[in-house]
Amino acid sequence: MSGIARQAGVDRTFLYRHRDLLALIHAAERQPSASVSGAGPRSASPRSRPTSPTHAPQHPARQPDPAPERRLAELMGEQAWRESGLGAPADQEELQRQVSRLEQTNTELLARLEERDTELEAARAANRELTRAMNQKGTAHR
Repeated sequence: MSGIARQAGVDRTFLYRHRDLLALIHAAERQPSASVSGAGPRSASPRSRPTSPTHAPQHPARQPDPAPERRLAELMGEQAWRESGLGAPADQEELQRQVSRLEQTNTELLARLEERDTELEAARAANRELTRAMNQKGTAHR
């Protein structure tokens, strides 16, 4: 499992969390190897395994990269979608372009809203000043 996870660039727990992948790995283990002798992965012999912590290689703790897991989930989703017969998934590139356009529109609308809020606040301040000036004139004429 460790070798497969390392080769796939995912954490071992990822393989155990995805039962379908785990089943495929176990099925592949049960099938006779089609590779040339010595070409496939081999397990370490007891002699090559470290016997004490002082002999173990020192590797920094590796954080799993979520990108392979996300990509695998996307691929599995696309495969399930195709196999379901519901139709092909929407063109992702077109959807990404639409998302970009909508984000741009949203940014522009937010800028316009902020500008209008500033104008409204200025108009309210001017209105307060005019009301105050009119009230002062009204009290002066009495």
